[in-house]
Amino acid sequence: MAWLLLIVGGLFEVGFTTCLRFVEGFRNLPWTLGFLASVTLSMGLLEAASRTIPMGTAYAVWGGIGAAGTVIVGIWFFGEPAGSLRLLLLLALIGCIVGLRLAAT
Repeated sequence: MAWLLLIVGGLFEVGFTTCLRFVEGFRNLPWTLGFLASVTLSMGLLEAASRTIPMGTAYAVWGGIGAAGTVIVGIWFFGEPAGSLRLLLLLALIGCIVGLRLAAT
């Protein structure tokens, strides 16, 4: 259950980083509320997961999910570059996240 909480928390991290793109100095209220809700849920789920999963592993996986997800959102929705090296490094990051999960068992 803790791993599911951690994954969902990482996905909410993607939500708050995506919202940051649109908050306009926190003057855009809907995006600011989305940011605040996402960051609250993300941090709360990280905290809950870290009660069972070692903190260093939980934080690395949470941050990795957020980083990888944010890169994917940037490529798919915002036209950010998707060069071969960038995609290879993204796959390496995802591999490291999976590796941390496997090493934690």
